[in-house]
Amino acid sequence: QVQLQESGGGSVQVGSSLRLSCTASGRLTSSYDMAWYRQAPGKGREFVAGVSWSGHESYYGDAEKGRFINSKEYGAKTMYLQMNDHENEETATYCCNAGCGPMTGKGEGDLWGQGTQVTVLS
Repeated sequence: QVQLQESGGGSVQVGSSLRLSCTASGRLTSSYDMAWYRQAPGKGREFVAGVSWSGHESYYGDAEKGRFINSKEYGAKTMYLQMNDHENEETATYCCNAGCGPMTGKGEGDLWGQGTQVTVLS
């Protein structure tokens, strides 16, 4: 059974940085790409960033381009989301998602982590 575990959430100031990690355990095949979604209170789930299993292709939501870096090494089971210059609106639960790619935000994978809370303080 495959499980996804996020870590790295916390409280940060507007304009600061934070790095999240998502590690897959179990038998995750090379066909699984990974992504981050977030959900703020009272709002729907929003695509943040995705990365291919090889780590060679990355995809971002419009609001994150240029500020966030989603990365993964080839063959590794851990994905990292480096978030820079945080904005107030980014307070949310950030969840790891995995599925048959590519994870561009047009479709969600079938595996989900529990999520990690990020709170941006003004």
